[in-house]
Amino acid sequence: MRILLIPIFFLFSGFSLAQANIIDDVKERGYLKVGISLGGMPMGGRDARNQPVGYDYEVAKLLAKKLGVELQVTDVYGDARVSLLVSGQLDLVIGNMTVTDARAEVVDFTDPYFKTGLRIIYQKGQNIKTLDDLAGKKVVAGRGTSGAIFIAENVPDAELVYTENFAPNGVLLLRQRRVDAGIEDSSMADYFASQIGSLEILPGIFVSGDVAMGVKKGQPEYLEYLNDFIAEYINSGEYEKNIKRWWGEDAEIPNLSK
Repeated sequence: MRILLIPIFFLFSGFSLAQANIIDDVKERGYLKVGISLGGMPMGGRDARNQPVGYDYEVAKLLAKKLGVELQVTDVYGDARVSLLVSGQLDLVIGNMTVTDARAEVVDFTDPYFKTGLRIIYQKGQNIKTLDDLAGKKVVAGRGTSGAIFIAENVPDAELVYTENFAPNGVLLLRQRRVDAGIEDSSMADYFASQIGSLEILPGIFVSGDVAMGVKKGQPEYLEYLNDFIAEYINSGEYEKNIKRWWGEDAEIPNLSK
């Protein structure tokens, strides 16, 4: 009975055979290969048992549940998020990836499932009042991230110190005072500033942008399936529930329609 229902579902949902094959491949395999950045809570991290946790992980679990398969997580960050997609090693990335024109030339993005911006986080006692004050200072950023690109373009006199992940590596460099400041998505920067008393946030958000899932190019029907999932995720209340789970009951819910 289940097998007979699948083509009817595709027919009335407007799915093509190409998409059916993608979804069928995942179901036949029995697991969904998802890249998630586990280097910065609350978007993604690990618990005391070294198991994935965080906002993105919850989204990935919902998608795997919808498909009726297991979830296989690969920890990805920076440039690796794109390269692993292009090489076909991942089915998609749900890894705190901000939509940019440069990335969109290489991979396709879904509709947004989150919004974020860039924050400057620094050690208390530093004379950092404005973005220009980063000139001549060491600023840690993830290699290939929008934060690293932003600093290179807007504060060319800053000394960028690259790391493969903001947490724990970038956070450790900040705590050890081996760098003066860091740039990271507001979701992570705000979280760590609230957890570590020696760190402070520069007021203001830079380059507010959409966070979306990334997929390999040339899969329009698969992209449509994911967009339908995201719409369901938002409209069902799971979106608001997930945000409050990780940022607290008083957290502002970003409007994804803007």
